[in-house]
Amino acid sequence: MRCEISDETDFKFMSNEHMLHRQRPPDFLDYSLEWRRLFAEAWGTFLLVMVAAGAGVVAAKSGGAVTLEMAVVAPGLMVMAIIYFMGTVSGAHLNPAVTFAFALRRNFPWRRVPGYILAQIAGGIAAAFFLKTLFGTTAALGATLPGKQVNDFTALAIEIVLTTGLVSTILGTASGARNIGTNGAIAVGGYIALAGLWAAPISGASMNPIRSFAPDFVRGNLSITWIYIVGPFVGALIGVAFEWVLKGKATTAGSMAAQGTLRKTAKN
Repeated sequence: MRCEISDETDFKFMSNEHMLHRQRPPDFLDYSLEWRRLFAEAWGTFLLVMVAAGAGVVAAKSGGAVTLEMAVVAPGLMVMAIIYFMGTVSGAHLNPAVTFAFALRRNFPWRRVPGYILAQIAGGIAAAFFLKTLFGTTAALGATLPGKQVNDFTALAIEIVLTTGLVSTILGTASGARNIGTNGAIAVGGYIALAGLWAAPISGASMNPIRSFAPDFVRGNLSITWIYIVGPFVGALIGVAFEWVLKGKATTAGSMAAQGTLRKTAKN
């Protein structure tokens, strides 16, 4: 029985999907390009931490001109923008828990994990120092803190669940052709904003160890930072397990999303 494709768009989509699963990830082992990827991770994490922590600082400085809703939506929009402008360079992890999840999922080589995490730490701390230079330690430098009358265990549990959902969203949109273009950026940015809208008053809705560690490190108070390190990494572990249950083994498309598609050119 012959199956005809009546729509040219469907044919192109099927062709792209087929090629995506057959094509080997380009230049992943070419370390002459690694500096570009590390720079992308540092710069992207700088922007994310500047917006996420800076929203709280500016809210305090402006007498509430930046509302809670604005503060929690802003990081989601920033992540969306970052995925658009540098996702193809480094994969736009911006988060050690995401790098860990991609490596555990076997979409990302473990030997590259330390470099990515160091780049993220450098970018996050640079952003926190930037905010401190401009505004001092106003509003605890935008630190993520458990809400009033919220104990550490509750905040930890929320961070685990939120990060599980974030990693599920990232891995899920990285498993096929939809990771290229609008869907991945919109899904991840939208999830971050949605999680913040309801959970920020409970745990701060960090879901990112560097987003929390950088302000705490610069302001010199690491007393509760462990919540925002343990929670995201445990959530990432659960998210990877859920992705295996949902979709089985890792795909080439997932590796392309995790590592970017940066290619070496004659000018390099």
